[in-house]
Amino acid sequence: MESEITKVTSHISHNETLIFERSRTGRIGYRLPPLDVEESPIDSIIPSRFRRDDDLEGVPEVSEVDVIRHFVRMSTWNYSIDLGMYPLGSCTMKYNSRLNERVARIAGFANLHPLADESDAQGALQVIYELQQDLAEITGLPGVSLQPAAGAHGEMTGVMIIRAYIDVRDGAGASAKRRTMLIPDSAHGTNPASAHLSGFSVKTIRSTKEGLTDLEHLRELCSHGEVAGLMLTNPNTLGLFEKNIKEICEIVHEAGGLVYMDGANMNALVGVARPGDMGVDVIHLNLHKTFSTPHGGGGPGCGPCCCTKELEPFLPVPRITRVGQEFKVDYGYPRSIGRVKAFFGNYGMMLRALSYIQTHGNDGLREATEAAVLNARYIAHGLATDYDKPFDAAPMHEVVFTDKRQSRKGVHTLDIAKRLIDYGFHPMTIYFPLIVQGAMLIEPTESVGHQELDQFIAAMRSIAREAVVDPELVLNAPHSTRIGRLDEAAAARKPVLRWKPLS
Repeated sequence: MESEITKVTSHISHNETLIFERSRTGRIGYRLPPLDVEESPIDSIIPSRFRRDDDLEGVPEVSEVDVIRHFVRMSTWNYSIDLGMYPLGSCTMKYNSRLNERVARIAGFANLHPLADESDAQGALQVIYELQQDLAEITGLPGVSLQPAAGAHGEMTGVMIIRAYIDVRDGAGASAKRRTMLIPDSAHGTNPASAHLSGFSVKTIRSTKEGLTDLEHLRELCSHGEVAGLMLTNPNTLGLFEKNIKEICEIVHEAGGLVYMDGANMNALVGVARPGDMGVDVIHLNLHKTFSTPHGGGGPGCGPCCCTKELEPFLPVPRITRVGQEFKVDYGYPRSIGRVKAFFGNYGMMLRALSYIQTHGNDGLREATEAAVLNARYIAHGLATDYDKPFDAAPMHEVVFTDKRQSRKGVHTLDIAKRLIDYGFHPMTIYFPLIVQGAMLIEPTESVGHQELDQFIAAMRSIAREAVVDPELVLNAPHSTRIGRLDEAAAARKPVLRWKPLS
């Protein structure tokens, strides 16, 4: 029989109360000195129409100790890249070098006011200019804007540039007929969204059974004289390099269109191949994916847009240019699509990316790329005996598996992902790309060493065995978390976003 002490201890260890439940009327975590001026009526400071009228109902009243313990306790529950690998395919959750963080905190950069005169911001403008030069060299595309605040934002900027260029090239009448954007069926979901927001209709290109762009279907779609461009990810979202990329670009160019490359997977090419050399006209990059700036959490991000010399006049303004030894903020581009972000973009991300690039140098960047590809191929080889691999070609930086074998026992991709949590790993990307049934997209990046790769492979192989001998163990996972499996469909359709007392 349990002792009373054991019962109480058990209750306390599991009694992880919410910050709202710790609230006590009148409890505060700060003290302000008494006013040394006459107190003014609140209406003279903030008119009533601007003040909330619910008297902050529901905001917890807690002490400083309560606040600290609340946030520290939650931080211990989080999984982060500092604790282990994120094998999220197409998301490139790599380790953020601490040197880059230190550079971003240099006082002269961190404390610079965004409205400072350009003569007082020469060092900051030089950072932007040098990053532009480095990205131009890496992509083989000389025109660069760092304004876009995220990958999807850079993507839409690229599509807007294509539209602006075609309108000037063809004239208003002819360009009005060229309003179709071609997008492969394996593309990121942001691609059709960006095309639609830029005024294009979308037509989908089929993939071959090998997972590559169907050239015959591409030619067919390009034969109607209405194609403005192609939005192509390379390597594509199946983790495969489009080996016919030059021919793809030629087909689109002959039809009068331009080629936009989604640079989300550029971390598989840096230092090895340049999109500009392949025939690509415009590309966006994800600094958080390829160049190790912080990822996720809603930003701030940076999604640079790079383009050919021909498209450069259409890039957003202002542009950072160099005149002799002086760096200038230049608005002199009458054909520009205009500003797409306040000031010059998210400057802290640019600092971190330039630090990453210059720390690695040419050889280091190539080595990081090769390590990312090698790691993905190591996982592909290690799991091929236990999971269905739908494409025979050697993957680039990420590899797709499916739940085809496990589903015979009623175990599906979601179950495998949940069980992986019990082994101490963040789950891989699941059910994407959409054209692969039961997809598991795995990307280790170059941040993961040989030992952790072996541990991940061992965990996945162990789950494959469990799916055969004890499927219920997998179906009911995770078992090691504070709460069990949630009804994710209900949570998405009926989210509870605000705490309310039980009463």
